[in-house]
Amino acid sequence: MSAPLNKDAALRLIRLGLEEDFTHGPDATTEATVDADAHLTAIVVPRTPGVVAGLDTVAWTMHEVSPDIDVAVHAADGDLVAPGDRLATVSGPARSILSAERTALNLLTYASGIATRTHEWTRQLAGTGTRVRDSRKTLPGYRDLAKYAVRCGGGVNHRMSLGDAVLIKDNHVASVGTVAEAYRRTTAAFPDLPREVEVDDLGQLEAVLAFTPDLVMLDNFGVEATREAVDKRDALSPGTKLESSGGLTLDRARAYAETGVDFLAVGALTHSVAILDIGLDAV
Repeated sequence: MSAPLNKDAALRLIRLGLEEDFTHGPDATTEATVDADAHLTAIVVPRTPGVVAGLDTVAWTMHEVSPDIDVAVHAADGDLVAPGDRLATVSGPARSILSAERTALNLLTYASGIATRTHEWTRQLAGTGTRVRDSRKTLPGYRDLAKYAVRCGGGVNHRMSLGDAVLIKDNHVASVGTVAEAYRRTTAAFPDLPREVEVDDLGQLEAVLAFTPDLVMLDNFGVEATREAVDKRDALSPGTKLESSGGLTLDRARAYAETGVDFLAVGALTHSVAILDIGLDAV
């Protein structure tokens, strides 16, 4: 993982989650059933195997509700975990822990689901030079957590926002007439940003490689067309990296990787995540 989880971004999500939970008043069930001075010790454990990510959100959430909650973490983000493994121990005021439980688990299970899915892709690509990448297909507010989880699973991040890289797509080209003009304009306006160009066929690829871009996105290329694209890249602009995008599935990941493409762009890592089932159990 090249960068840690952004605490400020995570806290915004945590506070939003807690605000939603307390919109109509305090935790009515907990206040009615749990004595005000009750103490609770509980463990955070996975119910299914996977890769954990976002463990810091447990402590950050608990401490937003009460600074008197103690959280001891027993695992690390990126770890492969099995059902029953102790990820963390939480102890302190019972009412506070139970009120914070759902927000903490929502973030942890979401991030761990992304990390687990990314790990499946990473495992499929093992031994090749190809890496799996995410996209900007994230829910508002969740991008930093989601992309951090991709890194925990062994994946690579694409752009974090619209301003940290140039990505010339078909609508940009339509606005100025040609790929060449779009490339010229972005180079003039933002010369220091990395530059990626989307192409739809091998003819467009050959024209784009004349600019020696940093990266070319192969949109909806089949495996054989991708292999031809790699050959063209090697001949015309060997320093340019290639990224396959569009409709990629896990069962065909290795076939694409074996063409020599550098990245597989998989929006489903973040836009169609299934959580990793993790619970908080009293001991």
